[in-house]
Amino acid sequence: MTFPEAHTLPYRTLERTWDVIVAGGGTAGAMAGIAAARTGTRVLVIEALGSLGGTGTNGWVTPLMRNVSAGENLNRGLTDELKRRLDARGDGATDPGGNDNWSNPEGMKFVLEQMLLEAGGEVLYHTHVVQPSMNGEQIEALVVHNKGGLQAVRARVFIDATGDADVAALAGVPMRGGDLDGVHQAMSLRFTLAGVDTARLCAFLQGQGQGQDSPQFMHFWMVWGKNSTLEPLFRQAVSDGVLLERDGDYFQGFSVPGRPGEISFNCPRIRNDLHDGADPWQLSAAQVDGREGIDRLTAFCRRYLPGCEAAFIGVVAPMVGIRESRRITGEYTLTLEDILDCARFADSICRNHYPVDIHSVRGGDRLLHDREGTAPYFARDAFHDIPLRCIVPVGVANLLVPGRAASSTFEAQSSIRVQQNCHTMGEAAGITAAWAAHRHAGRVRDVAVPALQDEMRRRGGLV
Repeated sequence: MTFPEAHTLPYRTLERTWDVIVAGGGTAGAMAGIAAARTGTRVLVIEALGSLGGTGTNGWVTPLMRNVSAGENLNRGLTDELKRRLDARGDGATDPGGNDNWSNPEGMKFVLEQMLLEAGGEVLYHTHVVQPSMNGEQIEALVVHNKGGLQAVRARVFIDATGDADVAALAGVPMRGGDLDGVHQAMSLRFTLAGVDTARLCAFLQGQGQGQDSPQFMHFWMVWGKNSTLEPLFRQAVSDGVLLERDGDYFQGFSVPGRPGEISFNCPRIRNDLHDGADPWQLSAAQVDGREGIDRLTAFCRRYLPGCEAAFIGVVAPMVGIRESRRITGEYTLTLEDILDCARFADSICRNHYPVDIHSVRGGDRLLHDREGTAPYFARDAFHDIPLRCIVPVGVANLLVPGRAASSTFEAQSSIRVQQNCHTMGEAAGITAAWAAHRHAGRVRDVAVPALQDEMRRRGGLV
């Protein structure tokens, strides 16, 4: 039996059209859709799963990582609104140190959906992008697949917020991936333990020298060779056959607002030979490997951590946590030197001071702390800009790619990839796309950057 090539498969073109179509309703894509819709634009967000938020919801990456300069949050605008709405639901919180990034992923699903629908945007869940339909350097439509079969949806401007630059790659945009050897950052599969006596666990951690604010704001960790006071327990668990050696490569737990008695874990780390999140076979194997690791870590917590004796698995993230996969070649490629030198750009759309944070499958994770070093980056009030050109791919006239797939080197991407930067890049992309659709026949490069920056400031942004 022979099958036709993908481009010959029949599909139905929908009669409806949109001004902006966002492929991927995740961290950057949800914000892009909201921002574009608030500009009075017909917006459709296409999402493979059943809720918005991506890494922050279906990936269960909590809390939002802090991105501050001189104590001030650098990501404002829609990020501020998201936090306010989470707080109002009891799904967000600020700890005694002023960190307002504690969040409940399940609550975030509701908030993001409400923000999009209130703005007049539409969302199409359980739908996958198959390929773009090209006309020269313009995308005319996206062929998608869902329960309705293969369909083409048309728009003037497209935003690729798939995280893996799926649309851009299929449209022929040049790609990078991994470090100089093509090795990507480690993947994780996050989960929660429910039924935890957090007061007992908090007291135990305090006694171990891991200071905690309270049972409501806990953060604890262990990495081999990093002087964690929990390392002897991990070593004993490996000796007892409860854990594998690699289970101690990265272990981190957080409390979750709105979910008393539950701890969210930034682990297990997926085995080292599975690191390419754009490879479907590796991605599938990572889901299996992650669940096996979750069983081991659950057994460890029950046996060795007081307060966890009766704990049980509460949530397993339906989405593998991917830190880095494909990165587009854009009009500008952000570098490590740009970060260390606190580079400024005339077309800035985002400010960043998050550390270079490489979770290496080779070991020796690199993290540049803001209290070390002599480069300008290490000053307390330092930050660098992310230019609009980083989300403008070469070779396609009506496409933007905000988020972790933005144009950057491997090291630079490890700094700009965190959720709040993706929020801000997505917000900028949404406004740019809306204006390009209405004023410039879809050509995103023709949007006036000073006007975009003024609009972001009007919406509460810091650019």
